[in-house]
Amino acid sequence: MLLKLLAVGDVVGEGGQDILSRRLRGLREDTGAHFTVVNGENASGVGVTPAQARRMLEAGADVITLGNHTWNRIQIGDYLDKEPRILRPANYAGRVPGRGMGVYSCQGLRIAVLNLMGRLELNSNLDSPFKSADWLLNRGSYDLAVVDFHAEATSEKGAMAWYLDGRAAALWGTHTHVPTADCQILPKGTGFVTDLGMTGPRRSVLGIKPEHSINLFLGGLPRRYEEAEGNCKLNACLFTIDTEKKKCVAVSRADIEE
Repeated sequence: MLLKLLAVGDVVGEGGQDILSRRLRGLREDTGAHFTVVNGENASGVGVTPAQARRMLEAGADVITLGNHTWNRIQIGDYLDKEPRILRPANYAGRVPGRGMGVYSCQGLRIAVLNLMGRLELNSNLDSPFKSADWLLNRGSYDLAVVDFHAEATSEKGAMAWYLDGRAAALWGTHTHVPTADCQILPKGTGFVTDLGMTGPRRSVLGIKPEHSINLFLGGLPRRYEEAEGNCKLNACLFTIDTEKKKCVAVSRADIEE
């Protein structure tokens, strides 16, 4: 049997939430996706609130993953303990709310979703994502595993994909908000793309007003970033997985631009 998994890039601001609400279910139908994972850590610009998480689940997300902005909206803490369909990076050091792995039923299968975060140029106050992946994949009961690796460096994302080749059916990168064109299947059957991209304003710098980013690089005074306006895009990739062999057989981009 073939399982089609749709992975959606970082949802940014109100525009990202809006296009997700309007277009995700149609995209699921068009691609034949059975299961959808959405990275939602930028729904508030930085962070996500419980209300925004519920909106993404209502839009058609089966699981929401997060990243380095998990704690920018601290009210999400209790929600992470209560709602099993939202994950935060498993390798956060110390005692924090929530979980970094969940097992979900789909098409009669148990799908383990892992949320991990990189350390290179992002946050050194984390446990090793590589060791965390080993620990998580060696516990629990599941039929196949997929991974959202939220990381800055393309090298760290690629290294993780090759490290988990044959153990995860699919691994995709998030965080950098720029879609990459390297959809591939590694030798032992792991489907991989370096970064999904983002779901948010098209005419922007990573979802924010360009002038705000320009101001920063010209040495201007720091200011609060504001979401860009205008038409949005939805960046996503579709992974087709052979559930008997537990290997990915196809990876393709599934982007929408308005």
